[in-house]
Amino acid sequence: MWKEFVNTISKEHHFKDPATKFEIGQIQKELNVELPEEIATLLNETNGVFDNWNCPLIWSTSQIIKDNLFYRNFEDYRDIYMPFDNLFFFSDAGNGDLFCYAILKNGTIEKNDIYVWNHEDDSRTWVAASLKNFIEGWITGEIGV
Repeated sequence: MWKEFVNTISKEHHFKDPATKFEIGQIQKELNVELPEEIATLLNETNGVFDNWNCPLIWSTSQIIKDNLFYRNFEDYRDIYMPFDNLFFFSDAGNGDLFCYAILKNGTIEKNDIYVWNHEDDSRTWVAASLKNFIEGWITGEIGV
């Protein structure tokens, strides 16, 4: 479903083998978050979505874990940014800004809304109503940062 959806928008993206149940479980364990169904189904189909230059549109499970832990734990950021514990990053804009879901309570993501975190002013701005809207908007340029 996700591969076909991306391919209807652009033929310039490729896919990896599906993430394993263990890899998806590691996200939930390491980040203490319950994945939204839409990103879980995407990862069950492909462990990331990449353009022709191998830049990720959607990060792999390992990058999701690595980058989320970095932003949550990097000491220097604690003095200049609001906490990142309530954000679940899954993509970047290539300029330092990151795309995320909001973690509302008890490690759950209750809405499919997508936000962008601006690394320059620490703002968190709504950009899309779902992962599907985000992917389409980012590929077509309807969403920009």
